[in-house]
Amino acid sequence: MPALTRRHLLSATALVAFSSSALGRSLNGSLPWQPNEAYPPQLVRPGGWYFLTADEAATVDAIVTRFIPADDLSPSGKDAGCTVFIDRQLAGPYGTYEWLYMKGPFSANPLPTQGIQSPLVPQQQYRQGLAALAAHCRDQFGGKRFDQLTGDEQDGVLRAMEKNELQLGQLKRPLLDAKMFFDLLLQNTMEGFFADPVYGGNRDMVGWKMVGFPGTRYDFRDVLANPGQVYNKPPVSIIGRPAWNGRPA
Repeated sequence: MPALTRRHLLSATALVAFSSSALGRSLNGSLPWQPNEAYPPQLVRPGGWYFLTADEAATVDAIVTRFIPADDLSPSGKDAGCTVFIDRQLAGPYGTYEWLYMKGPFSANPLPTQGIQSPLVPQQQYRQGLAALAAHCRDQFGGKRFDQLTGDEQDGVLRAMEKNELQLGQLKRPLLDAKMFFDLLLQNTMEGFFADPVYGGNRDMVGWKMVGFPGTRYDFRDVLANPGQVYNKPPVSIIGRPAWNGRPA
């Protein structure tokens, strides 16, 4: 049998392709699937707590307000809805790491590239971390809760947590220590401030307005057709998509 060259193979493949019955079909009118067949996010509305207790929420409110204090650029982290965002995330799949691999071993001194190195899921980290923080404040500040401290006192506690100079009860790596809990709080606060408002944070899109992010506007052709012009359209959330709630984008 003569050797088969690449050119012969391609020619034969093309011949079969063009001589075989077409398997494609033409579509006219609407697409053959419906919107929302995936998993559109549910609009988070403030009111009540799904995971945090009232005392825990008050502490998180105070923390996110120290992370993002109100100024002439934006409202505070609390007023931007960061605590609501954190509470709803903890009550959902994120809170249990439902979609992540959570088997050991876990490193006590992980590299930044190693990712999650604690067997505790966020629900456990928040519950244990907030309880340890509450106990520390009661012992060191005459029975006060963190949210009852002055701003300077709160900042001092948070700085000590950031530097891992604060011993929060028996918490220690690889489970959880003060630095790990501080990093988690800070990361979740930033996510709540800049995430789409559908998830409960970034209320009134204050984070997006502050940095000039246009959001999820569908069509930018009119902008691209006029380069050099100032972009002054308001940001658009995914909750403004007509397929999801009937409101124009």
